[in-house]
Amino acid sequence: MPWTQAVNPLGNLWLSALLDALPIVFLFCALAFWRMKGHIAGLITLLLAIVLAVGVHGMPGKMVLLTTLYGVLTGLFPIGWIVITAVFLYNLTVKTGQFEIIRSSIATITEDRRLQALLIAFSFGAFLEGAAGFGTPVAITAAMLAGLGFNPLYAAGICLIANTAPVAFGAIGIPIITAGAVTGIDDMAISQMVGRQLPFLSVFLPFWLVLIMAGWRGALEVWPAILVSGVSFALTQWFTSNYMTPMLPDVASALISIVALVVLLRVWQPPTIWRFPDEPPATLKTGKYSAGEVLRAWFPFIVLTILISDWGLKPVKALLDKVTVKIVFTGLDQAIIAGGKPLSVVYNFSWLSAGGTAILIAAIISAIVLRVSIGQFVEIFLKTLKDLRFALLTIAAVLGFAFVANWSGMTPTLGKAFTVTGVVFPFMSAFLGWLGVVITGSDTSSNALFCKMQQITAEGLGLNPVLTIATNSSGGVAGKMISLQSIAVGTGATGLVGKESELFRFCVLHSILFTAIIGIIATLQAYLFPGIIPPPVPAAKAAATPQALSQGVGILLGSLLLILILGVAVYRQKK
Repeated sequence: MPWTQAVNPLGNLWLSALLDALPIVFLFCALAFWRMKGHIAGLITLLLAIVLAVGVHGMPGKMVLLTTLYGVLTGLFPIGWIVITAVFLYNLTVKTGQFEIIRSSIATITEDRRLQALLIAFSFGAFLEGAAGFGTPVAITAAMLAGLGFNPLYAAGICLIANTAPVAFGAIGIPIITAGAVTGIDDMAISQMVGRQLPFLSVFLPFWLVLIMAGWRGALEVWPAILVSGVSFALTQWFTSNYMTPMLPDVASALISIVALVVLLRVWQPPTIWRFPDEPPATLKTGKYSAGEVLRAWFPFIVLTILISDWGLKPVKALLDKVTVKIVFTGLDQAIIAGGKPLSVVYNFSWLSAGGTAILIAAIISAIVLRVSIGQFVEIFLKTLKDLRFALLTIAAVLGFAFVANWSGMTPTLGKAFTVTGVVFPFMSAFLGWLGVVITGSDTSSNALFCKMQQITAEGLGLNPVLTIATNSSGGVAGKMISLQSIAVGTGATGLVGKESELFRFCVLHSILFTAIIGIIATLQAYLFPGIIPPPVPAAKAAATPQALSQGVGILLGSLLLILILGVAVYRQKK
């Protein structure tokens, strides 16, 4: 028998909203004050949501359990699958020694601390955020800068602030994919909107980083490098997010900005080599490598970029989606009446067209070319699964909570209450995303928690929901630098354990400033430039016409030929 979603179940909107906010309040307290482990806090939050869904909203117990299962499955696939394979590919390069060559080749390009910050903290950090995410960028880049001789506080602080630009597209676009999953809106539309907000911050960020380090005079001395770094990153971020796929902006933007800055440094150098006063001695060991060795080290990520680009194209997606397994949730499908219409609940197991599968194929090709044994390959994969087990449990719990809250009526109740903010909501939506990341340390989790609420509130105010959903993710990036997890990673990487409060104070005003900038951009887009916002189209599969399928085959064959040529060249080199 169909069940109608209960919005404002107590008959008093504020009381209902206050009660429905309890799981989110608990999650905030559990992570911010009680220092509870993420997976435990996530599971308890899910249990609280289940209790409210059954006891307050009157959702039948069987429907609640099926909804939880649907959310958990969505958290594990495709979201968790991308996380596993992205981190696995990164671990593969570390275990084979290739990442050491990548790191060293970046660190030895220049001795100027300002330019090192642009290359390592901004560009290389964005590359790591796109390839792996989950604290990896700050841990590696902060340790690199400290090892090169940076003041430890500046090494950690600069890397935390620099990690702002790529977070929304981190870990192969997971935050955007999650936002699409919980709202039902095509993730490409959300990607396009984020790609029309964050590039403004990406252009500004390199200047801001150098200004923090070296002041106005120091920044003006290297303005060509600042301009090249920021503009090349921002333009690539805009293009890839609008015309390719949300899985690609970080990796592509980072690589383009690194190459652009390296090319600039071939023809231009700053008038002075700038260093910090009273620098500690350098401890990072670097070496010189041949062009062939550098190509070999970067090969896995070149393959990753090619395949992810292909997987984001409609003809390729149409071809790969031919093997999708559809699982109809009997007892839930067409059984929940939301907004006067029954919900269609079908789980699409698109195992071949999933982004994680493209990354796994890149890892397999890389393992062959780098001569990794089957035993070592399996060992690294199993260790990756073991290392990520709690992160995956957290993602599954948070997505389970998100779907229970959405379908029981909790999120619509909160969204209805948020309409009280009126015309300032686009500005406030940035701070809602910021709060979510400060609480959870993850733009992905923030999107799972708040994007449905952003959607419902925007619709209640007559705004295009794509704007506020995207702003949740764009505003969230500025919260990353002051989340407890990020602060802990930054202090651990630079030997500042016990000085977390100093690092927090270093970053907090920058965090609030960046969020306000995103809020202002969103407000201008909402009321002055609404035409810039993509329509809220529902998620849809690419059309599997014979022409599209033949194009998909052609694109894949062309890419595999290119990879084969590169792979043979790399394979023939000596280890």
